[in-house]
Amino acid sequence: MLSKFFYHYASPQHFYPLAGRLWPWFALGAAGLGLWGLWLGFFVAPTDFQQGEGYRIIFVHVPVSWMSMIIYLAMAFWALLGLTLNTRLSGMMCRALAPTGAICAFLSLWTGALWGKPMWGTWWVWDARLTSTLVLLFLFIGVIALRSAMENRQAAGRATAILAVVGVINLPIIKFSVNWWNTLHQPASFTLTEKPAMPAEMWMPLLVMVIGFYLFMLVALILGMRNEVLRRESRTQWVKQWAQEKSRHAV
Repeated sequence: MLSKFFYHYASPQHFYPLAGRLWPWFALGAAGLGLWGLWLGFFVAPTDFQQGEGYRIIFVHVPVSWMSMIIYLAMAFWALLGLTLNTRLSGMMCRALAPTGAICAFLSLWTGALWGKPMWGTWWVWDARLTSTLVLLFLFIGVIALRSAMENRQAAGRATAILAVVGVINLPIIKFSVNWWNTLHQPASFTLTEKPAMPAEMWMPLLVMVIGFYLFMLVALILGMRNEVLRRESRTQWVKQWAQEKSRHAV
């Protein structure tokens, strides 16, 4: 049953209308959770006894940092799927995920600099966590640039897929860099296997923000995928029929 569902909606023709029905609900959830999480984080959570008010940047920094790695992992998954099964939707997924991942990686570095300046006294250090996150940003940019630079769509898709898959090796470096090396960056505040080190008043809004960013990621992916589907399938019969129906409804 699941495989039938997957193969059915792996077709751009069936994926496009499904995505159009789903993204408004995800957008509503992302906006609601984002506003709620920011209110909890900035107005309800107590002041940290060591870092003061400056610690509140984590309610944005941590979610975008997680999203950048999750998006890259998802991009690499679809890239590998495209290399092995040659599905049309896989290449579109990679192209749609890369810009959102690049934005998340950039925001991770930027919010980290805003946090690092008052805590470390500097905007940037060549710390293992920061440097590996910078490499992640370059990987996203590399995927975007490589696909845009090559005129042959099939060759571009294969080249970017290989780059995305090879770049996965950077993810465990980002994750475990604070454990493998002596870095300025603090260890993870909480994990799925251990009790959170911070009180519930602090980690609850962080969790809300993480879920909100998950939904935002889905919205960005869906909208990017819809644009990519129309671009790639513009000459197909089903897109022409969809455009005619939309123009009739507009009139």
